[in-house]
Amino acid sequence: MAADDEVRGTTDETRGDEIRGTAQGTAPVPLSVLDLVTVGAGRTATDALRTSVKIAKLAESRGFHRYWVAEHHSMPGVASSSPAVILAHLAAHTDRIRLGSGGVMLPNHAPLVIAEQFGTLEALAPGRVDLGLGRAPGTDGATAAALRRTDRLNEGADDFPEQLAELTRFLDDDFPSGHPYARIHAVPGPIQSTSPGGVQSPHRPPIWLLGSSGFSARLAGMLGLPFAFAHHFSAQNTIPALDLYRESFRPSAVLDAPYALIGVSALATDDEKEARRQVLAAALNMVRLRTGRPGLVPTPEEAEAYEFSPMEREFITSWNANVIHGTVDEVRTGLDDLQKRTGADELMLTSHAHNGDLRLRSYELIADAYGLTVDQEA
Repeated sequence: MAADDEVRGTTDETRGDEIRGTAQGTAPVPLSVLDLVTVGAGRTATDALRTSVKIAKLAESRGFHRYWVAEHHSMPGVASSSPAVILAHLAAHTDRIRLGSGGVMLPNHAPLVIAEQFGTLEALAPGRVDLGLGRAPGTDGATAAALRRTDRLNEGADDFPEQLAELTRFLDDDFPSGHPYARIHAVPGPIQSTSPGGVQSPHRPPIWLLGSSGFSARLAGMLGLPFAFAHHFSAQNTIPALDLYRESFRPSAVLDAPYALIGVSALATDDEKEARRQVLAAALNMVRLRTGRPGLVPTPEEAEAYEFSPMEREFITSWNANVIHGTVDEVRTGLDDLQKRTGADELMLTSHAHNGDLRLRSYELIADAYGLTVDQEA
């Protein structure tokens, strides 16, 4: 299948609703959550995953549209190396909120494996699973080579359109007759509906393309797919990428108009000083990651005592300029301004703090600020 072929998917009229959210309360657009399952110093991955369950339940009860986790590897402070496993766990603790990957790094995996994993997730949580795909490794080169069993890493990224097409074929079970994979079926999947006595869900996870530059923006537009941009770590490219996506967009069976969300780093606290302390600790963690010293998210006390070099201080200033943090009023104003500036159709919030309870509190404060009502049934 050629890279620019239309990505086929169900023409079910509900597909657009599975992608597009509805703004709740006074929020300008739908609000969602991106969870990196961060692990702070002195805490365990078990602690982080328990926090994720709490945040997912809160998000569902307060009207956040979707909850995504992202694939990362060889990073002690990020316990999200296996999105499908985490999503299965979250599916068991939620009932309505959309769950998905933001994203699965497709070049790290065989497309059939991803089709099987997300077919299983769809069977566990029918009609509420998203499949967000990225082309970066989600780690350093050496780890990527270990994951992919090859050191030809550029080849994997360059082959992304072909891998995407193959994955879509597996999800839709529609390889043409004579194709080497025509007799191979991703299960759970459509093949079950055509087997004797078979009944299969009409849904399949909608595909999103993720990116931090123009490549995936253009590809998502050409294929008529929804697009998620990583504003939280590539803010300088946000508007150019969104413009490119919208300019490249061609209506498809999936979408009749562009739909783009952006990931936003946001932390609201009851005390403005505490927000600054937590953001500094998260930034120190990023400094260490960028200099080949990944670790657990340090405590604010460690960050305040750390002697930053002039170069590190410059990085911190630049990095934190794109983190919306402070009191809830400051965060709400920052989110509103960002949405107006970018025209994003959805804001996906990710919070970074050493303390999981503070992350939970941040989402609660933001929900309160926008008047998102409490669902007593959640």
